[in-house]
Amino acid sequence: MSDTVEKVKAKLSIVDVVAPYVKLQKAGRYMRGLSPFTKEKTPSFFVNVERNSYYCFSTSQGGDIFTFIEKMEGVDFKGALKILAEKAGVEVVYERGSRQDTGKLDRLRDAMARAEQLFIKNLAPGTKAYEYALKRGLTPETIQAWGLGYAPDAWRTLLEELTAHGFSTKELEAAGLIKEADEKRGTYYDRFRNRLMFPIRDSAGRTVAFTGRSLDPNDQAKYLNSPETELFKKSEILFGMDRAKDAIRTRGFAVLVEGQFDLILLHQIGFANTIALSGTALSTQHIALIKRYADNLMLALDADRAGLAASARSAHAALASGMRVKAVRLPQGKDPADIANEDAKEFTRLVKDAESIVEFFLSVLAAIETDSHKLVLAVEKTILPLVAAIPSAMEREYFVGVIARSLGLTPEAIKAGLPKSAPAEPVSAQKPVPESSTPMTPRDQRAALLHAVIVTYPDLAIAKRLTEEYNRITGAALPEVLPTERALFEAGLAFGESPTEHAADDLIRAFEHQVLNEQLKDATMRLRLAEAARNTQEIEELTTVCKKLSARLAIL
Repeated sequence: MSDTVEKVKAKLSIVDVVAPYVKLQKAGRYMRGLSPFTKEKTPSFFVNVERNSYYCFSTSQGGDIFTFIEKMEGVDFKGALKILAEKAGVEVVYERGSRQDTGKLDRLRDAMARAEQLFIKNLAPGTKAYEYALKRGLTPETIQAWGLGYAPDAWRTLLEELTAHGFSTKELEAAGLIKEADEKRGTYYDRFRNRLMFPIRDSAGRTVAFTGRSLDPNDQAKYLNSPETELFKKSEILFGMDRAKDAIRTRGFAVLVEGQFDLILLHQIGFANTIALSGTALSTQHIALIKRYADNLMLALDADRAGLAASARSAHAALASGMRVKAVRLPQGKDPADIANEDAKEFTRLVKDAESIVEFFLSVLAAIETDSHKLVLAVEKTILPLVAAIPSAMEREYFVGVIARSLGLTPEAIKAGLPKSAPAEPVSAQKPVPESSTPMTPRDQRAALLHAVIVTYPDLAIAKRLTEEYNRITGAALPEVLPTERALFEAGLAFGESPTEHAADDLIRAFEHQVLNEQLKDATMRLRLAEAARNTQEIEELTTVCKKLSARLAIL
């Protein structure tokens, strides 16, 4: 695989990779743009073309082309390699020399893509399915942008079309597009019939499954999802994540809804950070996926009993992972799609007024249970498990106080009612890792900047001068470990395109001052110990050292 990595690096520059996500402008020796990882007005994202690296000062993260794609697309290194290899036109080859065995998966993806195009072709303006989509509030532009389609009211239309294109029934069944008849083995038929089709895509935007909304009012299965396949794992895929991830990252939170219409209509009115479940409960894999982009989750699920139960389950899983969870208080009998159609500003207001999940359920339960004793029992059953799931002891303490004040009970009583199981460990996600967990001393900061200047301008006279001065001041060679990306970018920003030999003289003096101060402090401490021990020889030696260091400091 290392050979493939090097080929990709040789063919793609950092600008090639970053430019589709960030508008870059020349800024001295670097390129600069607004951070793709957060909302900002002043550009803090820098690209170093020479080193093929980037650094974002607002989020304290940086790296190379692979790191950037991992962060932007929410994939691991292998996923980033595959994306970049495709962009570079390089074939992924593993160390043993065998090519990646993606033949079967590629065939399944091809089948899904062809099925999607056939469904789209069937959803023509004027058809019953198209009119239904318009009636539900979708615009023609939204229908096209989301790739909605129609599965005709026939048993073998898709099967015949795709087998004519060379796909076997085994492949189509593996993709979840057809089913084998229970009564007649060996006979296959289309899984989706007479349904408005919603393509479900993975984080990379590839169609892996479908949800079909029945157009027959007598059909008991209003919504039908693809079965789990090698492409589609329900516990790992969130509907709309491919389109929502950038908005989630920049806005800092995700809105979770139940259905396809809820999601698409919210996107249509500007809530591009909305995602939806696909026929399953919120899983730890879903949460890890969301946490790649934000630590805040807002639930906008139906206000009926089933919707509240789903909110409680989702909130418990998210809280246990360390996420902060709020909930939108929807009017009884209405879902997000209804509100989006009736008044977009109203949904904006509801989001603005969203409460923490604990306060949300306190309000909901208080409205349902008028008997104070029943309310206490409902809180114990529904809300206390949510509080117990929170990993942070301080947050738990805060919500214990909120509940106690709401119910007129003591915090001690609330604590006694908390489930005894320990809070779960937070779900990990791809988050920026601090470059150093230990704060750097002023001396270390200046040493790092000095080293970074040397690495940034290796062929200029300033590098030679700094190297010699570092050796003179410390009596040691430069560290073998290269400076951090942040230090390298700070050096370039501080010293510009082509600094002169003496451009860093102030840095040299400041560094020498810090080193001498530390040496004097150490010598003074040892002198005091020698005096306490009445070691005459050591006292004389250390007194001389302290005088020399003080003299050197005086002339700096």
